[in-house]
Formats: sequence, structure tokens, C-alpha cells
Amino acid sequence: MDSLECPQANGIVLTVALPNAPIREKWGKGVEFMLSCIAYSVGFGNIWKFPYTALENGGGAFLIPYLVVLFVIGRPIYYLEMVMGQFCSSGCVKIYDLAPAMRGIGVGQTIAMFVVMTYYTPVLAITLRYLFASFSTELPWSKCDPSWSRCIDSDNREYRNFSDPANQNLNVSAELYFTKTIMHRAPLAEGIGTPDLDLVLCLLLSWLVVAIILIKGIRSTGKAAYFLALFPYVIIMILFVHTCSLEGAGKGIKFFLTPKWDQLFTAKVWMEAVTQCFFSLSICFGGIIAYSSFNNFTNNVYRDAMIISWLDTFTSVIVGCIVFGVLGNLATVTHKDSIQDVVRQGTGLTFMAYPDAIAKFEYFPQLFSVLFFMMLFIVGIGSNLGVITSIITAIRDRCPQLENWKVASAISVIGFALSAIYMAPGGLDLLDVFDTYGAKYVTLTLALFELITFAWIYGVDRICRDIYFMLNIETSVFWRICWAIATPVVVCVILIGSFVEYKPVDVPLAYNVIGWVVYGVAVIQLPIWAIYAICTQKRSGFVKKVVGAFQPAQSWGPENEHTREMYNAANDKSKELDDEESERSSSLCKLVHRRVFN
Repeated sequence: MDSLECPQANGIVLTVALPNAPIREKWGKGVEFMLSCIAYSVGFGNIWKFPYTALENGGGAFLIPYLVVLFVIGRPIYYLEMVMGQFCSSGCVKIYDLAPAMRGIGVGQTIAMFVVMTYYTPVLAITLRYLFASFSTELPWSKCDPSWSRCIDSDNREYRNFSDPANQNLNVSAELYFTKTIMHRAPLAEGIGTPDLDLVLCLLLSWLVVAIILIKGIRSTGKAAYFLALFPYVIIMILFVHTCSLEGAGKGIKFFLTPKWDQLFTAKVWMEAVTQCFFSLSICFGGIIAYSSFNNFTNNVYRDAMIISWLDTFTSVIVGCIVFGVLGNLATVTHKDSIQDVVRQGTGLTFMAYPDAIAKFEYFPQLFSVLFFMMLFIVGIGSNLGVITSIITAIRDRCPQLENWKVASAISVIGFALSAIYMAPGGLDLLDVFDTYGAKYVTLTLALFELITFAWIYGVDRICRDIYFMLNIETSVFWRICWAIATPVVVCVILIGSFVEYKPVDVPLAYNVIGWVVYGVAVIQLPIWAIYAICTQKRSGFVKKVVGAFQPAQSWGPENEHTREMYNAANDKSKELDDEESERSSSLCKLVHRRVFN
């Protein structure tokens, strides 16, 4: 039988037995929730996006706005989503029982998660393809294929005169291996093309791994989290120690951490810091709310939010040192003056520059290649589980009679079918389109409305009362200011700035139009569900229907019926006290008015 600790006004904590045990599946242990959140939040964004973003925005100076943004935006949103998800034991759609008119936010986030799911697993497939290739007696990208023109072996450590005009257009074999052997890259203008069979098989295996973990529900995800969250750090520390021993690694790490103070005062750096914070912590995607909804009602999410947010930042910095240490070694052995000469963005950094550097390792290049791509695959699996769990939770909250294994299996089959398109020659360009419109713009837009709904419509004061009822923790002024003012304002500024500085993806116009259609489908859920909520209100009169649609539904509150009754009683008592306080204030004002003016 469950129990709940209820703090009383006289300081006594009353423990009440809860006769109606919650029917929602729960994490096996509290630590499984925290590890699953770590596995979800620490992903590709930490491995390649953070180092490159930092490099492009002031190096070490980028860490200052990033830490400020983490403190003012990242942690407050992370904590807020954990609190709200745990309080009502609902996913990112049903949680809007707190304001049914805003349910479109959760539906839009689920659509965005579905888009992310379709292109996230293909990156896992490419990683798996490299992982298998790493077991070769000789790394296959270390040597040029005879069919490649103007190619230099990646394992060649000899001096090459890059200032010689004859060498200006040379490409290393690792880059050509990725573009020609792995992806068979071709411009999207020539069509998407036919998916590569080897990559499709790797994609199938990736989806099988995800489906096997998800098929038994949240408990199997929690058990897998011990490995998915902890083992990558073993690999990270091995790679970090090895990187520090490489020739020229210090040069690369210094380049990564050295501040360029002139860029600190540009708006672009701060915008990039906010964007990186969102995608690094995976906030406002729905995954944190979904994971938190499987917590026990009194789990200390404040502690979990603080640990995970700081660990995520620590991971980004350490991985950045690893990546740029290796790139520093690459610049040294190839006698290049600038680290930027060996840097590629996005998938290029992961699948071109880093493999090229590994090929030049004097000892055990295969071992470090296996470790690197195994780390990538594991953190990718952990993040993908959070994405798909968010979708499964949204569906099962709406249709609880559906069994988990059926929903997980259906999503995996559909996801595999849609993901295969990214394995085609034009797939990576298509990935950029959906990542920009279906993830970045949708997430920032819905994040603003999520914060407005939680902090302004539902109300910061009520959130703080809910936290006290659930955790017996008083919420400080810092969190109140962040939730009510600082975080929504900053997100609004970043959203406006991202549209002002909009640049279409470098693909044919039709694909940018498709991207905007995806964005429109996700965002239009806001007015559609608002109209539906207003029309389905049982109150008479349009104004009352509108007001009712923005007030919590009868189903809102803790999952357990007995706990919800206690919660409603506590709310009623709080309203009575507020009314009495308001009446006393009004009486005092009247008394002062009579004595002053009469």
C-alpha cells in the first residue's frame, strides 16, 4: 500500500495510506529514472554539435553564455518539466489537462518527436556501419580506393605542402570513404536516390535494438539505462586519457577553450547558446515529461534535475576536449597551421575528421575507432529511447487499453519504413531539412507556448503549491523569477531572432517548402485543439466556455484518486485563505479610506 507525507500548518508531517494504488507503470528504482534521463539528454548534441558550436562562437568564450543560459533557462525548464510530469503522471499531451485549450502544444511536440525519430535512427545506422568496419585488420577509410581521384591516404603522416596549388583540391580518404562508399552522396537536386543496402541492414538492426528495449515497457528501459548511461563514460574517460597523450592535443584543447572575447558581446553567440542548451538537455521535446510521469509521486526530482543538468554540461566540455585534442593531433601530423582547416560541421566532424585522425594513430587505431563509434551508438540509443518513449506515452495516455508492446512494435515498423529514405544518396540533405523545420523551429515555437501555459495560464504560484504538496519543498524566488519572466522572455527573443535571421536550407526550393509544411502541421495544432476544447465545454455562454477551456479539467491532478482528493481539499483550503486575506485587505483599505477622506 502506497503512502503520502502531507505537511501540516503546525509543522507536523502526516503520513496517509493511499488505498488506491496507481495503475501506471513505474520505474523499478529511482536511480533508473535518473540514469534514463542521463542517457536521453547526453547524445549526439554533446558529441559533435557542442564542440563545433563552441568553436564557431568564440571558443572558450562560448562557455560563459552557455553556462549563464544553462543556469537561467536550461535548469529551470528541466526542473519544471520534471515536476509537472511527475505531479500528474501524464505524458506531453495529457499533461495539458491543466489547460485543455493548450493541448495542441503536446500534440505538436509529439509530431516533432516523430520527425526526430525518423532521422535519428539513420544516424545510428551510419554509426553502426562504421563500428562494424572498425573491426577490419586495416581501417577501410585509411587508404584511398583506386577509383578515387585526387585522394590522399588518411594514415599518411608525412608532410604535405598544402600551399602548393597542385594540392589545393586533394581530399583525404576518410572523407571520400564517407561520401562515396558509405553514403554515395549526390546532390538532392538530382533526386533522393535508392537507399544503400548495407545501411538499410544497419538501420534494421538499430531499430531492432530499440524495439527490444522498449517492448516490455518502462521497466526494461530502466534496466537498460544502467548500461546506456554509465558505460559511455568509461569510454569517454579512456578516450580522454589517450587524447591528452597525443602529439599536438594540447594545441587543439587550447584552441577549443581559449576565449575570443570580442564574440562574447554579439547576439548570435547568445542565440546559439540557448539553441545548444535546448538540444543538449533535450528540453521542451516531451521526453523529460514522459520519463517523469513514471516516477513515484514523492520522488525528489529537484535533486535529479540538478545532477543531470550539470552532468550534461560536464560531458559536453569533456567530449569537446577529446574531439579538439584529436583534431589538434590531426593538424600537427599534417602540418596544418589552423585547427579550422581540419574541422567539419555536423556529420562531417563525426564521420570525416575524426576517422581521419584515428587512421593516423600510431598504435591500435582499430581499438580507438571501436571505442569511439561504440560510444556514439550507445548514447544515440539512449537518446532515441527517450524520443520514442515520449510518443508511446502520448498514445497510451489517450488509448490506455493499447498494450505497450503493440504500440512500440507499430512505431518501430513505421519508423523503420520512413527512416530508410535517409539512407539514400540525398538522404543527409533531407535530414538537414527536417532537422531545421521539423525540430528546431517547431521546438522553439512550442517551447514558448509551453512556458506561457505552465507559468502564466496555470500559474507559478500554483506550481509552487503543487511542489510543496508533492515534495514538501519551498520554491525559492530564483525559480519563480525564471519561470515567470526570465525564461519565457529569453525564449521569445531567441525565437524571434531565429526567424529574423532565417536562411533556407541549401537544397532545392521544393524541399524548403516541404519543411515549412511540416512546421505548419505541428504548429497549427495549437488553434485546432483550442477550438475543440472550447466547443466541448459543457458550460453555457461563449465567454464561460473560453474561460473553462483554460482552467484545469476535472481529471487534472495526482494520478492516485485518494491523493487527488487530498490535493483538491488542500486547494480549496488555500482558496479560502486567499479569499479571507483578500477580504481583510479590502476591509483595511475601506477603513483607511474612511479615516483619510471622511
